[in-house]
Amino acid sequence: MKVQFLLNILLSTVWVFLTGTINASNFTFGFILSFLVLWLISSHQNNRKYFVIIPRVISFTFYFLYELIKANLQVAADVVTPKFYMEPGIIKFPLDAKTDLEITLLANVITLTPGTLSLDVSNDRKVLYIHAMYVHDREEFINSIKNGFEKRILKIVR
Repeated sequence: MKVQFLLNILLSTVWVFLTGTINASNFTFGFILSFLVLWLISSHQNNRKYFVIIPRVISFTFYFLYELIKANLQVAADVVTPKFYMEPGIIKFPLDAKTDLEITLLANVITLTPGTLSLDVSNDRKVLYIHAMYVHDREEFINSIKNGFEKRILKIVR
């Protein structure tokens, strides 16, 4: 997988130098183009994990940006309006993530989203404690993280 990623970066760099336009959009186009070429070339190989993970990472990035914008708007609207709509609470979130990497990624993504903060992980690493500003329904909050961030992170890492 590392070889395929490095080859993708190398081909993208070659694309940038061949076109003579050195900017982020040209590199991104070259990355996508070289990804498609590598995908077509390696269609008969067994090791295709790279071609599954990259779309998942891109999908996760867009999902995170959507959630980030949504949370920012929610917090900003609550600050601007005279009545507060927040219902703060500390949630005991059961973890499906097992490794240190999975738990760390999930905790950091939760903390980066406005209105939520990862507080602690239990000693047995089965529970993550989260402080949230808007806990209208505990089960709905847990399901939104479990089916959102956690599910997507586990698809990438595992």
